[in-house]
Amino acid sequence: MKKTGCFLLMVTMAVTLAACGTPTSSGNSSLSQNVASESSSLSQNQDVVSEESSASQNQTEVSSNSEAGSSTAEETPPVIKSEASPFSSPTAESSDNTDTAEKEEKTMEQKILVVYFSATGTTKPLAEYTADILNADLYEIIAAEPYTDADLAYYTGGRADQEQNDPSARPGISGSVEDFAQYDTILLGYPIWHGQAPRIISTFLESYDFSGKTIIPFCTSHSSGVGSSASNLHGLCSDTTNWKDGTRFAGDTTRAEIAAWLDSIWLNG
Repeated sequence: MKKTGCFLLMVTMAVTLAACGTPTSSGNSSLSQNVASESSSLSQNQDVVSEESSASQNQTEVSSNSEAGSSTAEETPPVIKSEASPFSSPTAESSDNTDTAEKEEKTMEQKILVVYFSATGTTKPLAEYTADILNADLYEIIAAEPYTDADLAYYTGGRADQEQNDPSARPGISGSVEDFAQYDTILLGYPIWHGQAPRIISTFLESYDFSGKTIIPFCTSHSSGVGSSASNLHGLCSDTTNWKDGTRFAGDTTRAEIAAWLDSIWLNG
């Protein structure tokens, strides 16, 4: 725009001078000098405009490059390498995975039944934990004649006292296990009555053929241990029955504790 304006001004001045007549040599000389001066000024203005345009373009390019760099930096976050925890051990994790796989393989190879008797409800949740963890079948021994609170009262001469004092007592059971022969392992849960398994457990063991099967006993008690309760039951089964050591649990035993116990059985046995 500046270049065009200057050019039009020069043309206007030339036409005006021509209209006024022929100038003197002095006038011509002055006009020539003015024109030359204005031409030089125009040239300088053109150079300035050119430089300003170039600088503006450079600034635009620099700004564009800066924005592009900023955008790239925002879109590409820095890669953060996580450091291995000093508490994690690949060897330990591999060992845990191997142990779990071995346990699952052993469990899948066997057909498992969890059997329990729980007159007061203490043994029941532990048996349910066990069956759920092992994905096993669950069977409850139910007395044909249910026990009352009076029957279970210790040292009152009630029904439970009488049965525990009579090794030959065999309380009746309501119902039976369907297709018992299919099971390889039986986990047998019961409470401790007067230091022994309730006589109804004897009834159960004498009702089926345990030849070649594995029995894993567990009991619940407020204070008494397994004691001889499990060993006294061995003679009621075939000589080929594989009896495992019994384990005693408190009535408030948690699922996690049952799971740990089962892990020890399957990984060590």
